[in-house]
Amino acid sequence: MELRALSPHCGTEVLGVDVRTIDDGTLAMIQAEVADRGVVMIRDQQLQPEDHIAFARRWGGIDVNNYFPANGGYPEIAEVRKAETQLANIGGGWHTDHSYDDVPAMGSILVARELPPVGGDTLFASMGAAYDALSPEMQARLETLNAVHSADHIYGRNGIYAKTDQAADLHGHDIGATAVHPAVIRHPVTGRRLLYVNPAFTLHFEGWTREESQPLLQELYAVALREEFHCRLKWAPGSVAVWDNRSTWHLAVNDYHGHRRLMHRITISGVPLH
Repeated sequence: MELRALSPHCGTEVLGVDVRTIDDGTLAMIQAEVADRGVVMIRDQQLQPEDHIAFARRWGGIDVNNYFPANGGYPEIAEVRKAETQLANIGGGWHTDHSYDDVPAMGSILVARELPPVGGDTLFASMGAAYDALSPEMQARLETLNAVHSADHIYGRNGIYAKTDQAADLHGHDIGATAVHPAVIRHPVTGRRLLYVNPAFTLHFEGWTREESQPLLQELYAVALREEFHCRLKWAPGSVAVWDNRSTWHLAVNDYHGHRRLMHRITISGVPLH
């Protein structure tokens, strides 16, 4: 197995493994890399849906997504797709998946199925690097704050996607998903402090109004959006990405209008955050 860093703060490319037959020791090394670097891109895989599910189960339980269409015959696999005729994509703004759940997902395993000829990259940002870049005074202030997260304004019946050409593909509009988490968490594996707010799902700080919260949230987002803390995943046939939702944000670049992109995603169960 060969590991290549994609940027100074996050992202590792993994070469020379077949996840269908990977042994426990090599898997543990990849899991440690995800915990430390936030995301890995494993190249040159040949996964059938059954292989994808079997690999995911070696990481933990599987959370079935409430909003995305399921792959036919495999409810564990959500389809993240954009047709040639659609303009909106899924995940086109900075976010971390499932922060609106009481127990947010650990992460996801995303398999490339159909790719545009160019474009369609995914960007990641390190929330450990963002936290480390804050002043000690800001870090101390955030330790006292919780933040409210919700999916309702994104996936709800009157949410953002309801006003786009993705609306017909999504479901779960009336579920209602809101949770409260510390603004700074410790990574469950590494213990590293991480900034845990994001532009898509964080509404406000607990006990603050949205208007009161926005100046501080925007200040934090500006730090996290510094390009030095980012990496870019360039997809190719056979690429499989595994990422940690606790320690990263991500963004699906929507720069391939007129072309189809289909990804299969399995979401891995997490643990309560502290």
